[in-house]
Amino acid sequence: MGALSVLTGCAASKSLSPFAATSAGPVLLAHRGVSQTFDPTGVTDSTCTANRIHPPRHALLENTLASIAAAIKAGAGVVEVDVHPTTDGEFAVFHDWTLECRTNGTGRTRDHDLAYLKSLDIGYGYTADGGETFPFRGKGIGLMPSLTEVLKAFPGQPLLINVKSNDPVEGRLLADYLNRLKPQQRQVLAVYGGDKPVAELRERVDDVLTMSRASLKTCLISYLLTGWSGSLPAACGRMLVLIPINYTGWIWGWHRRFVERMQSVGSAVFVVGDYSGGPSQGIDTVDDLQRLPADYRGGIWTNEIERIGDVLSRRVQARP
Repeated sequence: MGALSVLTGCAASKSLSPFAATSAGPVLLAHRGVSQTFDPTGVTDSTCTANRIHPPRHALLENTLASIAAAIKAGAGVVEVDVHPTTDGEFAVFHDWTLECRTNGTGRTRDHDLAYLKSLDIGYGYTADGGETFPFRGKGIGLMPSLTEVLKAFPGQPLLINVKSNDPVEGRLLADYLNRLKPQQRQVLAVYGGDKPVAELRERVDDVLTMSRASLKTCLISYLLTGWSGSLPAACGRMLVLIPINYTGWIWGWHRRFVERMQSVGSAVFVVGDYSGGPSQGIDTVDDLQRLPADYRGGIWTNEIERIGDVLSRRVQARP
């Protein structure tokens, strides 16, 4: 796979990627499908978020078939799922690196086979009151799907696959898995995650969008230096480009020209919530949506698709 050369303006052909927005309006990306929300204060990569959920408003658990289906029904054009390789050659769809937080299992997720992971109760550890009650305990047995099951249940559905490690071997394993799919299946998939596995996968799979922290940083720094000229850095091709909403004022040509430029090299732009050094949040409230231009047609990353899907739909319909 050769590197894209630097392109000027929007000379390349428009992308037909399902991740690219259209005249119909923004594409909503549902992070983890429909999930239990939690207090994000002080959250790090190692924080157990299942033991700090808000009082449940619904019975869905993230990264399940029911969660994905609900996200699509609520208006998601793309659904994000987290994956881990298993010892028997599958990929389990589950968020956490270890099992103790959410489940009644132990150890690293990747150190088990799919049968063991399916035997676990993925709702075991959720609590909204410091452990006084566990509203989903006993209700999540057998609900951890494989990536194969997700693809079979939702054929043609655009998915963003999150590699939950920085192990280059995992990138090669996922690349081998994706290359066994039919081309039309791969073309509705994108992958992001650790720098090393994403770099390995990008070298081996030609027809999926990718993103890692390193690749996004390289693209955006290069664009900030040259975007005024209309040039597009080679590093920005075939990427998922995530832009924190509090950084949009720094982007040359924001928003129409920037979105069009990225689409012209097969990339797709998604706005996420504010970034201040820790994990970015999503566009999760009506107030968050109001911070976007009324005619914005890039992508929108949300943790609460069930909360803003209808609001965005009404907003688009109300456009003149």
